[in-house]
Amino acid sequence: MHILRSSLLEIHYVLSKKNRKNNKSFHIDAGTTLWYYKNMRRKHQKTLEQIFARPTSGNIKWSDIEALFLELGAEISERAGSRIGVRLFDDRRVFHRPHPSPNTDKGAVASIRKWLEENGVKP
Repeated sequence: MHILRSSLLEIHYVLSKKNRKNNKSFHIDAGTTLWYYKNMRRKHQKTLEQIFARPTSGNIKWSDIEALFLELGAEISERAGSRIGVRLFDDRRVFHRPHPSPNTDKGAVASIRKWLEENGVKP
């Protein structure tokens, strides 16, 4: 998986070595930010769909959300107590790991959905 971010007029992305003949380029307006996600596993796609589902689900396992963050290229660091720091989209967010239940509460899911939407991530 590759995530490329650029405000340049031309962006090139490189596929895996065996697919180099399929390299592509395209143009965007100056100042535009592009996030490109390729080959997301079905498990992560399903988690993303659950996050964007209406009404907001309270049955999404936190471990699945962390795995999605990692798939999107996040750096996750442990913080005090049950908190974790997530660095993604040139932004840092702090989340609280749910306990004792492994499920994420609806408020946290809504917050994550908003953050992903603001950065152009959609199912």
